[in-house]
Amino acid sequence: MLARQQERSLDCATLRAAELGMTGFLPSADAPGILAEPRIERSIVASASGGSRTWIDFFAKATRAGYSAGTMRILVAALGLLLLLAAPAWAADRLDPVPRVAVISAYEPEWTVLKASVGEATSHHVNGVEFVTGTLAGRSVVLFLSGVGPVNAAMTTQLALGRFDITAIVVSGVAGGADPGLHVGDVVVAGRWGQYLDAVFARESDGKFHPPTWFATPYANFGMIFPTELGVRRSGSAMERRFWFEADPGMLAAAGRIGAVHLRRCTADQRCLGHALRLVVGGNGVSGPVFVDNAAFRQYVFGTFEAQVLDMESAAVAMVAYANRAPFIAFRSLSDLAGGDAGANELHTFFQLASDNSAAVVRRFLTLWTPPR
Repeated sequence: MLARQQERSLDCATLRAAELGMTGFLPSADAPGILAEPRIERSIVASASGGSRTWIDFFAKATRAGYSAGTMRILVAALGLLLLLAAPAWAADRLDPVPRVAVISAYEPEWTVLKASVGEATSHHVNGVEFVTGTLAGRSVVLFLSGVGPVNAAMTTQLALGRFDITAIVVSGVAGGADPGLHVGDVVVAGRWGQYLDAVFARESDGKFHPPTWFATPYANFGMIFPTELGVRRSGSAMERRFWFEADPGMLAAAGRIGAVHLRRCTADQRCLGHALRLVVGGNGVSGPVFVDNAAFRQYVFGTFEAQVLDMESAAVAMVAYANRAPFIAFRSLSDLAGGDAGANELHTFFQLASDNSAAVVRRFLTLWTPPR
Protein backbone atom coordinates (compact mmCIF):
# COMPACT_ATOMS: atom_id res chain seq x y z
CA MET A 1 0.00 0.00 0.00
CA LEU A 2 1.28 3.42 -0.97
CA ALA A 3 0.17 4.97 2.35
CA ARG A 4 2.58 2.70 4.21
CA GLN A 5 5.61 3.66 2.15
CA GLN A 6 8.14 6.07 3.62
CA GLU A 7 7.79 9.57 2.21
CA ARG A 8 9.82 9.79 -0.93
CA SER A 9 9.56 10.81 -4.54
CA LEU A 10 8.46 7.96 -6.71
CA ASP A 11 10.08 7.27 -10.01
CA CYS A 12 7.70 8.20 -12.76
CA ALA A 13 5.44 6.15 -14.93
CA THR A 14 4.93 7.18 -18.53
CA LEU A 15 1.59 7.66 -20.18
CA ARG A 16 1.69 7.45 -23.98
CA ALA A 17 -1.15 9.05 -25.90
CA ALA A 18 -1.30 8.13 -29.59
CA GLU A 19 -3.60 10.32 -31.68
CA LEU A 20 -4.93 11.76 -28.40
CA GLY A 21 -5.98 8.30 -27.13
CA MET A 22 -4.51 7.09 -23.80
CA THR A 23 -3.28 3.51 -23.90
CA GLY A 24 -2.32 2.76 -20.28
CA PHE A 25 0.17 3.18 -17.47
CA LEU A 26 3.63 1.75 -16.99
CA PRO A 27 4.81 0.66 -13.52
CA SER A 28 7.55 2.46 -11.62
CA ALA A 29 10.95 0.83 -11.72
CA ASP A 30 11.68 2.02 -8.17
CA ALA A 31 8.37 0.90 -6.74
CA PRO A 32 7.46 -2.41 -8.42
CA GLY A 33 3.98 -3.58 -7.67
CA ILE A 34 2.59 -0.05 -7.36
CA LEU A 35 0.42 -0.13 -10.46
CA ALA A 36 -2.91 1.34 -9.41
CA GLU A 37 -1.74 4.76 -8.35
CA PRO A 38 1.34 5.87 -10.32
CA ARG A 39 2.68 9.36 -10.52
CA ILE A 40 2.56 10.80 -14.02
CA GLU A 41 5.69 12.60 -15.10
CA ARG A 42 5.63 12.75 -18.88
CA SER A 43 3.21 12.10 -21.66
CA ILE A 44 3.72 11.86 -25.39
CA VAL A 45 1.40 13.14 -28.07
CA ALA A 46 2.36 11.40 -31.28
CA SER A 47 0.98 10.99 -34.76
CA ALA A 48 0.16 7.46 -35.84
CA SER A 49 3.32 7.40 -37.95
CA GLY A 50 5.43 8.83 -35.15
CA GLY A 51 6.32 11.75 -37.35
CA SER A 52 5.23 14.50 -34.95
CA ARG A 53 5.69 14.38 -31.18
CA THR A 54 5.16 16.68 -28.23
CA TRP A 55 6.35 15.97 -24.69
CA ILE A 56 4.44 17.39 -21.73
CA ASP A 57 6.05 17.16 -18.29
CA PHE A 58 4.08 16.91 -15.04
CA PHE A 59 5.64 17.30 -11.62
CA ALA A 60 4.03 15.96 -8.48
CA LYS A 61 5.19 14.48 -5.21
CA ALA A 62 3.71 11.52 -3.45
CA THR A 63 2.66 12.07 0.15
CA ARG A 64 2.19 9.61 2.96
CA ALA A 65 -1.50 9.64 2.18
CA GLY A 66 -0.80 8.43 -1.37
CA TYR A 67 -3.00 8.99 -4.42
CA SER A 68 -6.61 7.94 -4.26
CA ALA A 69 -8.39 6.43 -7.27
CA GLY A 70 -10.55 9.55 -7.41
CA THR A 71 -7.48 11.75 -7.52
CA MET A 72 -6.06 9.70 -10.35
CA ARG A 73 -9.30 9.98 -12.34
CA ILE A 74 -9.17 13.76 -11.94
CA LEU A 75 -5.51 13.81 -13.01
CA VAL A 76 -6.21 11.69 -16.08
CA ALA A 77 -9.17 13.88 -17.05
CA ALA A 78 -7.03 16.99 -16.65
CA LEU A 79 -4.31 15.35 -18.71
CA GLY A 80 -6.76 14.60 -21.49
CA LEU A 81 -7.85 18.25 -21.56
CA LEU A 82 -4.24 19.42 -21.64
CA LEU A 83 -3.50 17.07 -24.51
CA LEU A 84 -6.39 18.54 -26.48
CA LEU A 85 -5.21 22.08 -25.79
CA ALA A 86 -1.58 21.28 -26.51
CA ALA A 87 -2.16 19.18 -29.65
CA PRO A 88 0.75 19.90 -31.97
CA ALA A 89 0.60 21.32 -35.44
CA TRP A 90 0.29 17.91 -37.11
CA ALA A 91 -3.35 17.74 -36.00
CA ALA A 92 -4.10 20.75 -38.20
CA ASP A 93 -1.43 20.30 -40.89
CA ARG A 94 -3.89 19.56 -43.67
CA LEU A 95 -5.42 22.79 -44.91
CA ASP A 96 -7.97 21.09 -47.11
CA PRO A 97 -9.34 17.51 -47.15
CA VAL A 98 -10.12 17.30 -50.87
CA PRO A 99 -7.79 15.21 -53.09
CA ARG A 100 -6.20 17.69 -55.50
CA VAL A 101 -3.79 17.95 -58.41
CA ALA A 102 -0.91 20.30 -57.62
CA VAL A 103 -0.22 22.77 -60.44
CA ILE A 104 3.13 24.46 -59.91
CA SER A 105 4.78 27.46 -61.56
CA ALA A 106 7.96 29.30 -60.64
CA TYR A 107 7.32 32.90 -61.71
CA GLU A 108 4.29 35.12 -61.17
CA PRO A 109 3.55 35.56 -64.93
CA GLU A 110 3.50 31.77 -65.37
CA TRP A 111 0.42 31.25 -63.25
CA THR A 112 -1.49 34.45 -64.13
CA VAL A 113 -3.81 32.80 -66.63
CA LEU A 114 -4.13 29.58 -64.64
CA LYS A 115 -4.95 31.40 -61.42
CA ALA A 116 -7.56 33.55 -63.17
CA SER A 117 -9.19 30.38 -64.50
CA VAL A 118 -9.63 28.69 -61.11
CA GLY A 119 -13.24 28.35 -60.03
CA GLU A 120 -14.33 28.56 -56.38
CA ALA A 121 -10.86 29.86 -55.57
CA THR A 122 -9.73 29.93 -51.94
CA SER A 123 -6.32 31.15 -50.80
CA HIS A 124 -4.28 29.57 -48.02
CA HIS A 125 -0.95 30.94 -46.80
CA VAL A 126 1.86 28.88 -45.29
CA ASN A 127 5.44 30.06 -44.74
CA GLY A 128 4.85 32.99 -47.07
CA VAL A 129 3.54 30.78 -49.91
CA GLU A 130 0.04 31.32 -51.29
CA PHE A 131 -1.81 28.12 -52.14
CA VAL A 132 -4.97 28.57 -54.23
CA THR A 133 -7.49 25.74 -54.13
CA GLY A 134 -10.44 25.36 -56.44
CA THR A 135 -11.31 23.77 -59.77
CA LEU A 136 -9.52 24.04 -63.11
CA ALA A 137 -10.73 22.35 -66.30
CA GLY A 138 -13.08 20.27 -64.18
CA ARG A 139 -10.39 19.02 -61.79
CA SER A 140 -9.84 19.81 -58.13
CA VAL A 141 -6.50 21.59 -57.98
CA VAL A 142 -4.15 23.51 -55.73
CA LEU A 143 -2.01 26.14 -57.48
CA PHE A 144 1.13 27.71 -56.05
CA LEU A 145 4.40 29.36 -56.99
CA SER A 146 7.46 27.31 -56.18
CA GLY A 147 9.88 30.19 -56.45
CA VAL A 148 12.88 30.10 -58.76
CA GLY A 149 15.52 27.38 -58.68
CA PRO A 150 15.73 23.76 -57.51
CA VAL A 151 15.94 24.45 -53.77
CA ASN A 152 12.80 26.60 -53.75
CA ALA A 153 11.02 24.12 -56.00
CA ALA A 154 11.84 21.11 -53.82
CA MET A 155 10.99 22.95 -50.59
CA THR A 156 7.59 24.25 -51.66
CA THR A 157 6.60 21.00 -53.38
CA GLN A 158 7.29 19.04 -50.20
CA LEU A 159 5.41 21.67 -48.20
CA ALA A 160 2.38 21.23 -50.45
CA LEU A 161 2.53 17.45 -50.11
CA GLY A 162 2.39 17.86 -46.34
CA ARG A 163 -0.49 20.34 -46.27
CA PHE A 164 -2.76 19.00 -49.04
CA ASP A 165 -3.94 15.63 -50.28
CA ILE A 166 -1.94 15.70 -53.51
CA THR A 167 -2.92 13.06 -56.09
CA ALA A 168 -0.49 14.19 -58.81
CA ILE A 169 1.88 17.03 -59.69
CA VAL A 170 1.81 19.19 -62.84
CA VAL A 171 4.43 21.83 -63.61
CA SER A 172 3.58 24.70 -65.97
CA GLY A 173 5.90 27.46 -67.12
CA VAL A 174 8.66 28.64 -69.43
CA ALA A 175 12.08 27.27 -70.30
CA GLY A 176 15.04 27.69 -72.59
CA GLY A 177 15.23 25.63 -75.74
CA ALA A 178 18.23 23.30 -76.10
CA ASP A 179 17.09 21.41 -79.21
CA PRO A 180 18.03 23.43 -82.33
CA GLY A 181 14.91 22.04 -84.03
CA LEU A 182 12.61 23.90 -81.62
CA HIS A 183 11.58 27.55 -81.55
CA VAL A 184 10.34 30.16 -79.12
CA GLY A 185 6.67 29.53 -78.28
CA ASP A 186 6.83 25.73 -78.78
CA VAL A 187 5.65 23.60 -75.84
CA VAL A 188 7.66 20.58 -74.63
CA VAL A 189 6.35 17.80 -72.38
CA ALA A 190 9.52 15.89 -71.57
CA GLY A 191 9.36 12.21 -70.75
CA ARG A 192 12.08 12.48 -68.11
CA TRP A 193 14.10 15.11 -66.27
CA GLY A 194 17.64 15.21 -64.94
CA GLN A 195 19.50 17.59 -62.63
CA TYR A 196 22.48 18.10 -64.89
CA LEU A 197 24.39 20.59 -62.75
CA ASP A 198 24.74 18.34 -59.73
CA ALA A 199 28.36 17.86 -60.63
CA VAL A 200 32.01 17.56 -59.73
CA PHE A 201 34.11 20.61 -60.51
CA ALA A 202 37.37 18.87 -61.32
CA ARG A 203 40.93 20.06 -60.83
CA GLU A 204 43.08 20.79 -63.87
CA SER A 205 46.51 19.34 -64.55
CA ASP A 206 48.49 18.93 -67.75
CA GLY A 207 45.80 20.83 -69.61
CA LYS A 208 43.09 18.29 -68.65
CA PHE A 209 40.43 18.05 -65.96
CA HIS A 210 40.55 15.10 -63.60
CA PRO A 211 37.64 14.35 -61.25
CA PRO A 212 38.36 12.30 -58.10
CA THR A 213 38.42 8.60 -58.94
CA TRP A 214 35.70 7.75 -56.43
CA PHE A 215 33.10 9.93 -58.20
CA ALA A 216 31.00 8.26 -60.86
CA THR A 217 30.82 10.56 -63.89
CA PRO A 218 28.41 8.94 -66.35
CA TYR A 219 28.27 11.87 -68.76
CA ALA A 220 30.76 13.88 -70.76
CA ASN A 221 32.16 16.97 -69.09
CA PHE A 222 31.94 20.62 -70.04
CA GLY A 223 35.35 21.87 -69.07
CA MET A 224 35.78 21.28 -65.36
CA ILE A 225 32.09 20.34 -64.89
CA PHE A 226 31.42 16.59 -64.66
CA PRO A 227 27.70 15.78 -64.10
CA THR A 228 26.98 13.05 -61.59
CA GLU A 229 24.00 11.17 -60.23
CA LEU A 230 21.96 12.02 -57.15
CA GLY A 231 21.21 9.94 -54.10
CA VAL A 232 17.50 9.70 -53.38
CA ARG A 233 15.42 7.93 -50.74
CA ARG A 234 11.79 6.86 -50.90
CA SER A 235 9.59 4.79 -48.61
CA GLY A 236 10.06 1.07 -48.98
CA SER A 237 13.35 1.40 -50.87
CA ALA A 238 17.01 1.70 -50.03
CA MET A 239 19.05 4.75 -51.00
CA GLU A 240 19.63 4.75 -54.75
CA ARG A 241 21.53 6.92 -57.17
CA ARG A 242 19.73 8.28 -60.22
CA PHE A 243 20.14 10.93 -62.87
CA TRP A 244 16.76 10.72 -64.62
CA PHE A 245 13.32 11.05 -63.06
CA GLU A 246 10.51 9.98 -65.37
CA ALA A 247 7.17 11.60 -66.01
CA ASP A 248 4.23 9.40 -65.06
CA PRO A 249 3.46 7.08 -68.01
CA GLY A 250 -0.30 7.58 -67.78
CA MET A 251 0.04 11.36 -67.65
CA LEU A 252 2.50 11.32 -70.54
CA ALA A 253 0.10 9.18 -72.59
CA ALA A 254 -2.71 11.68 -71.93
CA ALA A 255 -0.43 14.51 -73.06
CA GLY A 256 0.15 12.59 -76.27
CA ARG A 257 -3.61 12.73 -76.96
CA ILE A 258 -3.85 16.51 -76.71
CA GLY A 259 -3.61 17.01 -80.45
CA ALA A 260 -4.28 20.47 -81.85
CA VAL A 261 -4.37 23.27 -79.32
CA HIS A 262 -4.34 27.00 -79.92
CA LEU A 263 -0.93 28.49 -79.16
CA ARG A 264 -0.35 32.24 -79.23
CA ARG A 265 2.09 33.61 -81.79
CA CYS A 266 1.81 37.33 -80.92
CA THR A 267 2.46 39.25 -77.73
CA ALA A 268 0.09 41.88 -76.35
CA ASP A 269 2.14 44.59 -78.09
CA GLN A 270 2.00 42.64 -81.39
CA ARG A 271 5.49 41.21 -81.42
CA CYS A 272 4.74 38.13 -83.52
CA LEU A 273 6.62 34.90 -84.12
CA GLY A 274 7.22 34.07 -87.77
CA HIS A 275 6.92 30.28 -87.46
CA ALA A 276 4.21 27.73 -86.72
CA LEU A 277 4.24 26.48 -83.13
CA ARG A 278 4.55 22.86 -82.05
CA LEU A 279 3.66 20.67 -79.11
CA VAL A 280 6.37 18.06 -78.50
CA VAL A 281 5.64 15.15 -76.16
CA GLY A 282 8.52 12.95 -74.98
CA GLY A 283 12.27 13.36 -74.96
CA ASN A 284 14.44 14.80 -72.21
CA GLY A 285 14.57 17.91 -70.08
CA VAL A 286 17.28 19.07 -67.67
CA SER A 287 17.23 21.50 -64.76
CA GLY A 288 19.86 23.36 -62.76
CA PRO A 289 20.37 26.41 -60.56
CA VAL A 290 21.58 28.66 -63.38
CA PHE A 291 20.00 30.74 -66.12
CA VAL A 292 21.65 29.53 -69.32
CA ASP A 293 22.38 32.03 -72.11
CA ASN A 294 25.44 30.50 -73.72
CA ALA A 295 25.51 28.96 -77.19
CA ALA A 296 28.41 26.58 -76.49
CA PHE A 297 26.87 25.27 -73.28
CA ARG A 298 23.49 24.89 -75.00
CA GLN A 299 25.15 22.76 -77.68
CA TYR A 300 26.81 20.66 -74.96
CA VAL A 301 23.47 20.09 -73.19
CA PHE A 302 21.75 18.95 -76.37
CA GLY A 303 24.64 16.74 -77.44
CA THR A 304 25.27 15.17 -74.04
CA PHE A 305 21.76 14.71 -72.63
CA GLU A 306 19.73 14.89 -75.86
CA ALA A 307 17.67 17.49 -74.02
CA GLN A 308 14.95 19.40 -75.82
CA VAL A 309 14.56 21.90 -73.01
CA LEU A 310 16.32 23.23 -69.92
CA ASP A 311 14.93 25.08 -66.91
CA MET A 312 15.61 25.63 -63.20
CA GLU A 313 12.87 23.67 -61.36
CA SER A 314 11.27 20.69 -63.13
CA ALA A 315 13.87 18.03 -62.27
CA ALA A 316 13.82 19.04 -58.59
CA VAL A 317 10.03 18.73 -58.52
CA ALA A 318 10.31 15.38 -60.33
CA MET A 319 12.75 14.14 -57.67
CA VAL A 320 10.42 15.13 -54.83
CA ALA A 321 7.51 13.48 -56.64
CA TYR A 322 9.58 10.32 -57.06
CA ALA A 323 10.53 10.27 -53.37
CA ASN A 324 6.86 10.65 -52.40
CA ARG A 325 5.55 8.24 -55.07
CA ALA A 326 3.42 11.00 -56.60
CA PRO A 327 2.65 11.03 -60.35
CA PHE A 328 4.45 13.90 -62.10
CA ILE A 329 4.56 15.70 -65.44
CA ALA A 330 5.94 19.07 -66.60
CA PHE A 331 4.82 21.37 -69.43
CA ARG A 332 7.37 23.94 -70.60
CA SER A 333 7.00 26.52 -73.36
CA LEU A 334 10.13 28.06 -74.81
CA SER A 335 10.57 31.72 -73.92
CA ASP A 336 14.11 31.85 -75.33
CA LEU A 337 16.77 29.60 -76.86
CA ALA A 338 19.29 29.54 -73.97
CA GLY A 339 21.94 31.38 -75.96
CA GLY A 340 21.03 30.03 -79.36
CA ASP A 341 19.04 33.12 -80.33
CA ALA A 342 20.18 34.97 -83.43
CA GLY A 343 20.32 38.23 -81.47
CA ALA A 344 19.85 39.13 -77.81
CA ASN A 345 18.04 36.78 -75.43
CA GLU A 346 14.27 37.10 -76.00
CA LEU A 347 13.02 36.02 -72.59
CA HIS A 348 11.55 39.40 -71.66
CA THR A 349 9.83 39.72 -75.03
CA PHE A 350 8.11 36.34 -75.06
CA PHE A 351 7.85 35.44 -71.36
CA GLN A 352 4.10 36.00 -71.10
CA LEU A 353 3.37 34.46 -74.48
CA ALA A 354 5.27 31.30 -73.56
CA SER A 355 3.61 31.21 -70.11
CA ASP A 356 0.17 31.45 -71.69
CA ASN A 357 0.97 28.70 -74.22
CA SER A 358 2.06 26.34 -71.45
CA ALA A 359 -1.10 27.14 -69.48
CA ALA A 360 -3.28 26.46 -72.53
CA VAL A 361 -1.75 23.00 -72.95
CA VAL A 362 -2.11 22.25 -69.21
CA ARG A 363 -5.82 23.13 -69.26
CA ARG A 364 -6.34 20.88 -72.26
CA PHE A 365 -4.37 18.11 -70.58
CA LEU A 366 -6.53 18.25 -67.45
CA THR A 367 -9.66 17.62 -69.54
CA LEU A 368 -8.13 14.46 -71.07
CA TRP A 369 -6.41 12.90 -68.07
CA THR A 370 -8.21 11.35 -65.10
CA PRO A 371 -6.46 11.73 -61.72
CA PRO A 372 -5.85 8.49 -59.81
CA ARG A 373 -8.43 9.54 -57.21
